[in-house]
Parts: sequence; structure tokens; C-alpha cells
Amino acid sequence: QVQLAESGGGLVQPGGSLRLSCTASGFTLDYYAIGWFRQAPGKEREGVSCISSSRGSTSYAASVKGRFTISRDNAKNTVYLQMNSLKPEDTAVYYCATVVGRLCVPTPRSHWGQGTQVTVSS
Repeated sequence: QVQLAESGGGLVQPGGSLRLSCTASGFTLDYYAIGWFRQAPGKEREGVSCISSSRGSTSYAASVKGRFTISRDNAKNTVYLQMNSLKPEDTAVYYCATVVGRLCVPTPRSHWGQGTQVTVSS
């Protein structure tokens, strides 16, 4: 079956790092742009970062730019989100999804992962 699965979340202290993975099963990720999103309790989902399927162009939300890095390894059918200098406000469930366009928006046909919890706390 066609699935995306996130992994790599966990509990980390402020200033720490985590690397999230988004791995596709049942389809090839090469042709898809992938976005990372996050949602904290009581807050709307927000886009964090995305990477294109063509030249690997990347984009970042202002809140994470300079701290997070998105990359992809098509041979492993995986997109990564390296998160450094984590802050408590980064605490959220992180999701990956297929996205389209330069604004990296999901569509009704987008594939979504189940989410992985990231908690930044001392």
C-alpha cells in the first residue's frame, strides 16, 4: 500500500538536535516534492520546510531558517529534516506530505505520514 512514515522524533533538551526521516512505501518518492509540517496542540498546522522533486530546491519557514535543513536521498526513498538548535516552541507533531507548487501546498491527493512527536523541554 502507498504510505509515508515519519520517524526520528523524541524528547530533546533546548539547543539539541534531531533528525526526522520521511520514508515512502509502495511508491517512488523521486517524482514528488515533499513538505514537512507541524502542529502543536491548540494551534493550526504550519509548513516547516519543503524540497522539490526536480533540482532539490528547498524552502523554510522563517521560524526555522538557519536551524533546520531538509534533504532527500532518492535511492533510499527518504526525505530528512535535520533540526538543530531546537527550541521549546518547536514542540509539535511533525508530518511529511507530498506537496505541489512553489508554495509547497498539499492537495486532496497528497500522501501523509502518521506524524512523529518532537518534544523540546528541559
